Amino acid sequence: MATEIRVPTLGESVTEATIGTWFKKVGDAIATDEPLVELETDKVTIEVPAPAAGTLSEIVANEGDTVEVDALLGQIAEGAAAAAPAATEAPVESKPAEANADTAAPAAAQPGSDMPPAPSAAKMMAENNVSADQVAGSGKRGQVLKGDVIDALAKGIAEPAPAAPAAARAPSSSEDEAREERVKMTRLRQTIARRLKDAQNTAAMLTTYNEVDMTAVMELRKKYKELFEKKHGVKLGFMGFFTKAVCHALKEIPAVNAEIDGTDIIYKNFCHVGVAVGTDKGLVVPVVRDADRRSIAGIEQEIGRLGLAARNGELNMADMQGGTFTISNGGVYGSLMSSPILNAPQSGILGMHKIQERPVALGGQVVIRPMMYLALSYDHRIVDGKEAVTFLVRVKESLEDPERLVLDL
Repeated sequence: MATEIRVPTLGESVTEATIGTWFKKVGDAIATDEPLVELETDKVTIEVPAPAAGTLSEIVANEGDTVEVDALLGQIAEGAAAAAPAATEAPVESKPAEANADTAAPAAAQPGSDMPPAPSAAKMMAENNVSADQVAGSGKRGQVLKGDVIDALAKGIAEPAPAAPAAARAPSSSEDEAREERVKMTRLRQTIARRLKDAQNTAAMLTTYNEVDMTAVMELRKKYKELFEKKHGVKLGFMGFFTKAVCHALKEIPAVNAEIDGTDIIYKNFCHVGVAVGTDKGLVVPVVRDADRRSIAGIEQEIGRLGLAARNGELNMADMQGGTFTISNGGVYGSLMSSPILNAPQSGILGMHKIQERPVALGGQVVIRPMMYLALSYDHRIVDGKEAVTFLVRVKESLEDPERLVLDL
């Protein structure tokens, strides 16, 4: 009796994934719960464990294929002998699969499909009075995705027509071509690119700047860092202070912690703060849930856990969902100033930067202080300039006088 290997539930709003790497090949023996295949989703990379012990008798979805939730990936046969027939059948099965892929490709470029639009795309089409036959779907079997709707609206929708082919890349010289390397973008990198561009196309994005004197926070860290690490088992960094300061400011300026849904504004009476983390596969934003209810120690512990999981590729969907505001620390890479892009559908993102000693005027005298530039990018559709500036000033005040964080001022 064969056991089916299927795509597990991938999390809220995630309906498909790309096959990354098969860890086993047809004929290999498998133990229960042994990792079989890696799936790349829009947000994280996950491993699918073996549902039963036996022999991998068939691989249905190959590396690079796009699969939906509950799609069949392969089959496990009982015992070791069952692999022999599958090995002979596999080449025969592959030809029809290739033929189907070839014939399906042109259909994906045509508007109208038997596949229903993705939920986010259907919502956007309803908001803009657009029908599915007016949008060329780029998803599996011609499914209309949110990015397709955004592209169609940006170009202006008229009569349904096939999507125009992308402009051909100018050929490189023979000398340069020999030194080029073409690598397919990972699903995560494609998603990062699409989401960032969507944010620019959708939100009325604006950035306001300020600077903060980090003297008080640095002296507090220096005084208590050893005792803090000994008691809490984690180093006392800057992110704990920044996250706590952000939570205080979000409570005062709730519009920065809100999002737009059609013609409604949804105010979040909680603070799930996303912390941007750079990995070798790209930027990910795990979320510190209920950061406003955590102490600085609790925030640092959770950030440490999420950062380690991100670097090891072990983040799960729950770690990535539900963020209401994001903090990006470009200072760890030496950035002195930048304008961060919103992490849609959030309405605000705070950029931290390099701490640098600079001369500043204080009490009528020029003194040297460790200064950091702050940048708040926000959605001007729901956050007014006054609110954005006030938010950033509150963050600055909390960091320059950390006792405010303790006294909840």
